[in-house]
Amino acid sequence: MRYNKIPTSLFIKNRKNFISKMEPNAIAIFTSNDIMPNNADDVMGFAQNNELFYVSGIDQEESILVLYPDAAAPENREILFVKETSDLIKIWEGDKLNQAQAFEVSGVKNVKWLKDFELTIQYMAFEADTFYLGHNEHKKTLTAEMNTRQDRMIDWCKEKYPLHNYKRAAKITRELRQIKSEEEIALMQKAADISVGGFERVLKAVEPGILEYELEAELTYEFIRKGARGHAFMPIIASGKNACALHYNTNDSVCKDGDMILMDFGVCYANYNSDTTRCFPVNGVFTKRQKEVYSAVLHCLKEGAKLLKPGVVSAAYENEMASLVETQLIKLGVLNATEVKNQDPNKPLYKKYFMHGTAHHIGLDVHDVGLYTRPFEAGMVVTCEPGIYIAEEGIGCRLENDILITTTGNINLTAAMPIEIEAIEAIMKK
Repeated sequence: MRYNKIPTSLFIKNRKNFISKMEPNAIAIFTSNDIMPNNADDVMGFAQNNELFYVSGIDQEESILVLYPDAAAPENREILFVKETSDLIKIWEGDKLNQAQAFEVSGVKNVKWLKDFELTIQYMAFEADTFYLGHNEHKKTLTAEMNTRQDRMIDWCKEKYPLHNYKRAAKITRELRQIKSEEEIALMQKAADISVGGFERVLKAVEPGILEYELEAELTYEFIRKGARGHAFMPIIASGKNACALHYNTNDSVCKDGDMILMDFGVCYANYNSDTTRCFPVNGVFTKRQKEVYSAVLHCLKEGAKLLKPGVVSAAYENEMASLVETQLIKLGVLNATEVKNQDPNKPLYKKYFMHGTAHHIGLDVHDVGLYTRPFEAGMVVTCEPGIYIAEEGIGCRLENDILITTTGNINLTAAMPIEIEAIEAIMKK
């Protein structure tokens, strides 16, 4: 693995927390993601199902975890199934986890080969009343047109055991994953630290005439060099007017003298993620107008981060943030104060220049699981990312930090990443 071994105690604790919320006499099944095909005999890079990783630490394909806390036989209360390796697999694909190594990673004592899964479940299923099964429940999920390994597990269980009760494992993990443990925070901090080096590398490389994807390459080099799996998501490196397209990521334009670059990027380390945004001038010096817009957004970031407190509901926070941005838009001369005062409250004028939310959960997923009707709590990690996009001026600015909420104040996990105008210009001069 590219990352240092994660303490097994984390996964033991996560399983214990999950089990505490299961109904009596129930079986929970977590399965790995598929290796997705590309073309011909090629495949895409493997990314583990984060639900399985959360409760096992197993970062390998063709793996299943079964939890049956009320099983009569103690050895059947936790069973991990992994792909049986062979000399042939080792020649073509390299080492896979053996049973002893799978135990060392997960803390699950009973490790079996995957081929034993169906028979093992059959011996236990008729003693149980309920199955907890996993499914991607993110509101923007794109799996509706795909038959995933989780989907196939659901179909298989319901075909074999149609009269059992079925529950959603994601309802439990969604609740648990919102609160990060010390071990998880440390991994997210590592991802954030790697991202700082990537940003500083880009600042030293950028110059008029460079292509956006050349800056993407600088990020990629630094991330891989520091042990990250790579980008947490396709990075946005948007120069000039490209920054006014929120999800621009073709990254194929020339960075022109006098333009500003918006760079939204993240690091994936040990399956945990960072997500940050910074803006900087192509030629190393902000213009007067760029400074004005940048300073307005930075003000909103600093003030908005203070609003992320235990007990605050996301909708109320977003309204406060919108008010902060609206005030800055008036100061910038983009909005008219009188028109704002008389605007239709259902169609606020700021939406033309600021059209997105500013706080999402982050963790194993960049847009991590969780309900936004749940008030913020200590231990949650969320982004803070206000922005102003003035298309007619070719200026788009968004600034984003990763914020750990605590009872005694927020901790900015990305505090080491330069953000003040003077600091950015000073690095670029070097």
